[in-house]
Amino acid sequence: MYNPHNRNNSDLFLLVLLLLLMIFGIIMIYSASTTKIGESIEHENYYIKQIVFVIIALIALFVLLKLPVTLIEIMVIPIYAISVIALVAVLFLPAIKGSHRWISIGALGFQPSELVKLFTIMLTAKLLDEQHLTEGKILLRTAAATILPFILIFIEPDLGTAMTLLMSIMIILAFSDLPFYYLVVLVSPLISIVLSVNPIYFAIWIIVLALYFFRQKVHLLIAGLSGIFNASLYFLTPFVWNSLKSYQQNRILTFINPLHDPFGAGYQIIQAKIAIGSGGWFGKGFLMGSQKNLQFLPEHHTDFIFSVIGEELGFFGCLIFIVLYILFLYRVVVNAGKLKRKFMFYTSVGIIANLSIMMFVNISMNMGLVPATGIPLPFIAYGGTNLLFNTLAVGLVMKFASEKNVFD
Repeated sequence: MYNPHNRNNSDLFLLVLLLLLMIFGIIMIYSASTTKIGESIEHENYYIKQIVFVIIALIALFVLLKLPVTLIEIMVIPIYAISVIALVAVLFLPAIKGSHRWISIGALGFQPSELVKLFTIMLTAKLLDEQHLTEGKILLRTAAATILPFILIFIEPDLGTAMTLLMSIMIILAFSDLPFYYLVVLVSPLISIVLSVNPIYFAIWIIVLALYFFRQKVHLLIAGLSGIFNASLYFLTPFVWNSLKSYQQNRILTFINPLHDPFGAGYQIIQAKIAIGSGGWFGKGFLMGSQKNLQFLPEHHTDFIFSVIGEELGFFGCLIFIVLYILFLYRVVVNAGKLKRKFMFYTSVGIIANLSIMMFVNISMNMGLVPATGIPLPFIAYGGTNLLFNTLAVGLVMKFASEKNVFD
């Protein structure tokens, strides 16, 4: 039974860290919105819009913290359904920069994939919130919640968000009652596709996979089907590659190696690396980034804002920011660790995974360690939809932790 005396205070330290990240984001968006050449200074209004987004997100956060957990759980399926419908609708709207990701509402844009990502995580957690689920039911319920949103996001196309969603769900499964070897079976085809370019690496991978299945005493049928499917990918991948047109192959090669097309698709990552490298230990100073001011660095207020941080604040500025972000994630983990009910715990695990993956991929992308994927830096990059739903996601963990004894 619900007892209001069981409520604990929300994690105020986590809230302070969240506010610090938002404020830091506004400051860096202000810099990214400012072009300073000599004595001439020009401003764009991205930072003003971000302030409005932050206010809206904080209002939504405090409203969420006042809602009963039971009401939040009741809303999962209806909002999930609405978000999927929105994902379908967006495919029939005019493309923006070559993709169908946005629903325009006046001067603002709404990205349904951010909404569906959060509620796919919540629906998966809700479907797995039972005792003694069989392995088959865990897989079927997870697939039922995930496959349609993944496909719809993938064909927008938004590969980065689709893969972030998929990896977040995989991490939920890793914390579920599903034996770990099932995750190996699910992930192994991706590894096989990557390693199929080299027969030696591929052969070693298949041997390692077979030995793992043998040591884990995986059911012979599952191990056999997985082995056959992975082995077949070695022959299918070259066939699919040769069937692609030259411009499609070029896009994939550039996706893997930006230097393959340094003045085209690889331009952004190359300029981002130059910006970060030129910042040195202490940076060029606030507003003084030359790559940004001379417009060499594209999308510097969104996907590549970490490059602005690196150029203007240097290595130590980046280090301080990363430490702040890791501390923030640690506090979210601490809150999630208090939870006993599966719905709350799995939702929190998916949220932590999503935020961690986005941070890691965005920073790595700016440093040229992974291909450009269009994944923003949470709470820092410009954008209202991403900020709103990431804030609500953190609010959910805070809400669950503040009422952790209600459903124990």
